[in-house]
Amino acid sequence: MLQLGLPRDPAAPLTLLCLGAHSDDIEIGCGGTVLQLLSARSNLRVVWVVFSSAGEREREARTSASLFLQQARAQEVIVMNFRDGFFPYQGADIKESFEELKINVDPDLIFTHYRDDRHQDHRTISELTWNTWRRHLILEYEIPKYDGDLGAPNCFVPLKKEVCARKIKNICDVFKSESNKAWMTEDTFRAILRLRGVECAAPDQYAEAFYCRKLILGTELSNEN
Repeated sequence: MLQLGLPRDPAAPLTLLCLGAHSDDIEIGCGGTVLQLLSARSNLRVVWVVFSSAGEREREARTSASLFLQQARAQEVIVMNFRDGFFPYQGADIKESFEELKINVDPDLIFTHYRDDRHQDHRTISELTWNTWRRHLILEYEIPKYDGDLGAPNCFVPLKKEVCARKIKNICDVFKSESNKAWMTEDTFRAILRLRGVECAAPDQYAEAFYCRKLILGTELSNEN
C-alpha cells in the first residue's frame, strides 16, 4: 500500500479547513483524524465551519469544537444557520459564504463531505468545496446513516485506540439532541472505524477513511544534504 504523508517536520505550520453541513458531521466524519493530527503537530491552525446549526444544536456545535480543538495552535469556529435539508435551494447564499471563506483561508488540507453522499445538504457542501478550492488537497469523509451510501474509499488514516475512544466519547457526550436517533450510539461509530481499520491493516485495528479524487505526487529530489 502506498503511503503519502504531510511534511515530516512536526513544527511546520499547517492550516486545516473542516467543513460540515450539520453540527456533528465533522466530528463523525474526520474527528479522529483531527485529534490525531493535533496530537502530532504543534503548529496547526484549524478553521472549523458548520453551515446549519441553531439553538441547542449551535451550543452543541461550539462545545464539541472546543473539545476537539483543545491542542490547536490557532482555531476559528464558524457556525451558520442555513436551513437543514434545504441546502440545494439556498445554494446562492451558501456559495457566497464559501467565497468569503476563500478570501481568509488558504488551507493545506480540506475535509469535506463525500460527493456521492445521499443527503442533499452533504452533497451541496462537497460540490461547493471543489468549486471554491480547485488546487488544494481535499479529502471527503463519510457519514454512516439510514440511506446506506457507504462506498469504497481510497485513503485511510490509521488511528490509535485512545484517539477513537476520545472521538466517540466526545460525540456521544455532547450531542444529546441527537440521542434519540438510531445511529447515535457508540457501537455505530466504533463499527465503521473497525471496518476501515481492517481495510488498511491499521496497527491498532481502527481507521477513518476518505475519498481523495485528485492528488499530485511530487517527485523532485531535495537539494538538502
